[in-house]
Amino acid sequence: MLGKQIRMERVMDRNTRKVVMVPLIHGVGMGPIKGIRDIKNSVDTMALAGANAVILHKGIVAAAHRRAGEDIGLIIHLTATDKDEKQALVTDVEEAVVMGADAVSVRIEIGGQDERVMLKLLGEVSRDAVRWGMPLFALMRPDQEKDKKDGVKHLMRAARIGAELGADVVRVPYSGSEESFREVVAVCPVPLIAIGGEKKPKEREVLDMVQAVMHAGAYGVSMGRNVFQYKKPGNMVNAISDIVHKDVPVSTAMKILEEKAIASPIFSTDTPIW
Repeated sequence: MLGKQIRMERVMDRNTRKVVMVPLIHGVGMGPIKGIRDIKNSVDTMALAGANAVILHKGIVAAAHRRAGEDIGLIIHLTATDKDEKQALVTDVEEAVVMGADAVSVRIEIGGQDERVMLKLLGEVSRDAVRWGMPLFALMRPDQEKDKKDGVKHLMRAARIGAELGADVVRVPYSGSEESFREVVAVCPVPLIAIGGEKKPKEREVLDMVQAVMHAGAYGVSMGRNVFQYKKPGNMVNAISDIVHKDVPVSTAMKILEEKAIASPIFSTDTPIW
């Protein structure tokens, strides 16, 4: 399992063993929405601001590759979300290895009509991840309709399924409170990460959530729109990272949002990879 350990160190902070990751995969289900239209600029900003890893679809990796400056972990997303929120397997672990990925990611829907198909997909990807020494990050999403009732119970089941079927790290939606999320963490024997979900109206809500999930025992956060659609994306990543890795209070992190915007350096896209 040495390969997994080495790769995991590229997507997690070696000192804190925690992670701040930014998914930039919304272009399939939502199109080129604000914040990811210039994908290279987005990745540059995330790296400069201190994110540990980004999640990308395979075809965008070449355009997003930095080629200079601070390094950042690369997680290839193996599934894609269509306009109806259905999942399709669009690549595999072997292709991710060839592309230089540090980890792979899948989204698994739990509780709906496609659960059987989703479980089979997770099991197969998990098997391949072991074979190639590739860390597997599984986003386990309970059915949204069922989640409206007994939401924590469904989150607990989803998280446990991810661990049971071989995910190295499980990502789940936030339960809404530190106390209830602690219950979810407690039943998941592998590192658990909270996802940011839909864009929140106030930045304080984002940081409060990050603090709550960390105090509940999570290993980090996966924040998409709440980061790349914020008016100063780099500052938001920096603020989140300080909470995750340094356990600074929200009041301190809020001050980072008011500082001068962390801008992306401009690197020539003509620079050869080698």
